[in-house]
Amino acid sequence: MGLLQNKTALITGATSGIGYACTVTFAEEGANLIITGRRRQKLLQLEKLLIENYKVKVLSFELDVRRREKVEEVVASLPAKWKEIDILVNNAGLARGFSKVHESNVDDWEEMIDTNVKGLLYVTRQVLPLMVKREKGHIINIGSIAGGEVYLNGNVYCATKSAVNALTKAIRIDILDKKIKVSSIDPGLVETEFSMVRFHGDVERAKKVYENIQPLTADDIADAVLYCVTRPAHVNINEIVLTPLAQASTTYIVRE
Repeated sequence: MGLLQNKTALITGATSGIGYACTVTFAEEGANLIITGRRRQKLLQLEKLLIENYKVKVLSFELDVRRREKVEEVVASLPAKWKEIDILVNNAGLARGFSKVHESNVDDWEEMIDTNVKGLLYVTRQVLPLMVKREKGHIINIGSIAGGEVYLNGNVYCATKSAVNALTKAIRIDILDKKIKVSSIDPGLVETEFSMVRFHGDVERAKKVYENIQPLTADDIADAVLYCVTRPAHVNINEIVLTPLAQASTTYIVRE
């Protein structure tokens, strides 16, 4: 029997990277899954894979977490049994652009703030009351070491991840009497689509981020998430900060 047998998890941004890895890891452990993402075709492919390979129950929803009304609609539409959500992984997030504040594209700011902060809040606002009602559940927020250390050209992205850090702590305090766990996973360099998105599809620029270093993988992060959600009932992992062996901070990296 899997570690998450009979559990229900909702994972945002499930179609790639860390979200995808968490989804597959949870399915391997027997969890039933509510998966969301913006790319409908990839979402349907993932749903098919999960059902066929892991024999778990799956509900999938095309969802942009920036759209508050759509988030509300999706959660409200869940059948009663599916509203018994044991784990929420707030994974949907991105970096967009890499320039100084006075040279930045304001549209990039809007997208990061709307996704990384407001999107996380919109989803949490709908799911958390369901957990509070049952006095049971676990929220995992995918943050970043950028939430604790700013770096050149990271400005607004770092600010959004600082907000995730603060919100994680605040939510835990707000529901401390409700027996609900709240954790953040804060990675350093992880090789996913992250840099491709940040650099607006510039393949060569994205590759340079991971040159001459062995970065973390999405599976490494999913493993940390699984560790958090499988601790004994009396144990809450507040925060896990993890980096590649060759990275000590947002700016100090040894490349071979």
